[in-house]
Amino acid sequence: MGRGRADGEGKARIGAATPPGLTCPRMGNVTTVGGPSAGQSGQNDGQRGRAREAIRKASNVLVLTGAGISTDSRIPDFRGPQGVWTKDPNAERMSNIAYYRSDVEVRRLAWRARLDSPVWAADPNPGHRALLRLEQAHKLNLLVTQNIDGLHHAAGSDPELIVEIHGTGRDVQCLHCSYRAPMQDALDRVRAGEDDPACPDCGGILKSATVSFGQSLNTADLGRAEQAAIDCDLLLAIGSTLGVYPIANVVPVAKSSGATIVIVNGSPTEMDDLADVIVRGSISEVLSEILL
Repeated sequence: MGRGRADGEGKARIGAATPPGLTCPRMGNVTTVGGPSAGQSGQNDGQRGRAREAIRKASNVLVLTGAGISTDSRIPDFRGPQGVWTKDPNAERMSNIAYYRSDVEVRRLAWRARLDSPVWAADPNPGHRALLRLEQAHKLNLLVTQNIDGLHHAAGSDPELIVEIHGTGRDVQCLHCSYRAPMQDALDRVRAGEDDPACPDCGGILKSATVSFGQSLNTADLGRAEQAAIDCDLLLAIGSTLGVYPIANVVPVAKSSGATIVIVNGSPTEMDDLADVIVRGSISEVLSEILL
């Protein structure tokens, strides 16, 4: 059973446009774990042990994953040092629905990018597979992912426990009608010479079944994520800068509901001040160590 709480003024909500940090004061000391610069290896092992112990004691875990969990599957993230948008700021235009709808050249570039996406050759890494242990231990309440690569499904996570909050790149959908199909159907047309394939049902614009900037998230998915944040006794945030809203607000929601916050990421995040434990390093390596 979830712990729950009564709603009221001053409580964090996922729908907030900015992180309501004032409603979620820090609780206790933050433990940071990293590479050699964080201290001696023996000390780091002890600190990782604290993260492992917090997870061991938890009974209701919400997991939030971002692009960082998939970098060890050779899928680049967006905002990291080698991120897609860091190296090519113009690439972000392809993820903006206004540009996508109005500019045929943006759509042509997007179709070429989809065709060449590293997702098609990617396999789940040890980090994805380590999360299965939470399911096997009957601790996982919900796995919310910001990723569109489908690797949690490929790793064997229960589809009923996965919320792909930003959609999936493995399907294509029409912006004008209800048409939806596997992405490879559209990519076969691109390979055959179509540079901007239209909907076969209505002739409308086709796009990956992802949520672009300027599009609304699925309200039912947001509701599931918020309830899981309210109910969880531990939130494990993995491979995310925690700077994309509204989903990043699961962290302050969980914190204000009394949950322990564990952040695993290769670099600082925008929610580090709310964390009880912060673990730096290779995400697949760290998860393999703390999820036993």
